[in-house]
Amino acid sequence: MDFFNTARAVKLRSHLDKYLVADDNKESVRQSRNGTSRKARWTVELVEKKPHVIRLKSCHGLYLTATDLPFLLGMTGNKVIQAELDKLVDWKFEWEPIRDAFQVKLRTWCGTYLRANGGPPPWRNSLTHDDPTTSSTQNWILWDVLETEVPASESLLSQQSSFSSFSDELNSSKYGSPISVFSTKSPNSEPSSGKLAKSPKASSKNLAKQTFYALFVISYFNVNFYADI
Repeated sequence: MDFFNTARAVKLRSHLDKYLVADDNKESVRQSRNGTSRKARWTVELVEKKPHVIRLKSCHGLYLTATDLPFLLGMTGNKVIQAELDKLVDWKFEWEPIRDAFQVKLRTWCGTYLRANGGPPPWRNSLTHDDPTTSSTQNWILWDVLETEVPASESLLSQQSSFSSFSDELNSSKYGSPISVFSTKSPNSEPSSGKLAKSPKASSKNLAKQTFYALFVISYFNVNFYADI
C-alpha cells in the first residue's frame, strides 16, 4: 500500500507478461502485450477515510470495477469492467492492495482477487475477480506494479480543461459576466427611468468600457494560465 500512496499512475502486468488495459469501448478491460499504450496506464486515487484501499482510473476517466455479474454463466469468476463512479455502490470501485513478496494482489469488496486468465477463448486475455481454485492458478492473481508518468501533453489538456471550467463559472449566472465582476453597483439595484434613456454617444462609451474590461479579463487569465505551464 505504501507504493500506491506515492505513485501517481501505474501499469499492472500479469503472470502472462501482459498488461491490464482499458478498451476504447469504455466498458471492457483485457490483457495486452502492448504496455506502451495509454490504455495500459491507470491513475491511482486514494479513498478518503479508507487508507487501505485505492481506486484505479483508466485513460477514459472510468474506474476499474468488480461487478457481481458472472463472466460466463455456470462458471466461476465475475466480470471486471471500467465504469463511472457511483457513490451508492462505491465499494465496487475499491481495491485493497496486498503485498506478496515483490508482487501485489488486488482484493475486491467481496474478498475475491483481480485475476488474469489464460487459455483458449473466451478465457484468453480476459480478467475476472475470483478466488484461486488450485495451486496451479495461485499466481494468476499476482501482479507486477510498474510506476509510470502521465505525459505532459495530457497534463496540459487537464490544465486547459480546468481553465475552461473556471471561465465558464465567470460567465455563469451565479457569478455574473466578466463585466459585472468589476461593477461597483449592487446587483439588485434598478436604474431610474432617466438612466434608461441613453444617448448613442453614451452607449458607445459604455460599449468601449465593456470591451476594455472583457479584454482585460481574457488577458489576465491567459497570462496566468501560460505561467503555470
